[in-house]
Amino acid sequence: MPKTKLGNWSIGLIIAMPFLFLLGRFFIDLFYESVSSGDTILEDIAKRPALGLSMLAGMGSGVSAFVTGLIAIIKQKERALLVFVSTVLGALVVLFLIAEIVYPH
Repeated sequence: MPKTKLGNWSIGLIIAMPFLFLLGRFFIDLFYESVSSGDTILEDIAKRPALGLSMLAGMGSGVSAFVTGLIAIIKQKERALLVFVSTVLGALVVLFLIAEIVYPH
């Protein structure tokens, strides 16, 4: 288990991320018949605020888990395995976001 507050935060944020994505999926199933794949996140927030904000919060949670985990590992010398796992998962979210910006579809 982590010994630092930032390590705990990193784990908590990475655990919250899939729940926020599932919440967004719940909003799609409950309120919207279909979501077009061409919409940007800003269009989603304007048209379907609950869906857009929950997905944005999920991505923000993943990026925050990466940042807090990295700070805990580098500055506070955190060595808990769960912090390393949450940091790696957060890094994958960051790489996904970079790929979406560089190569939009």
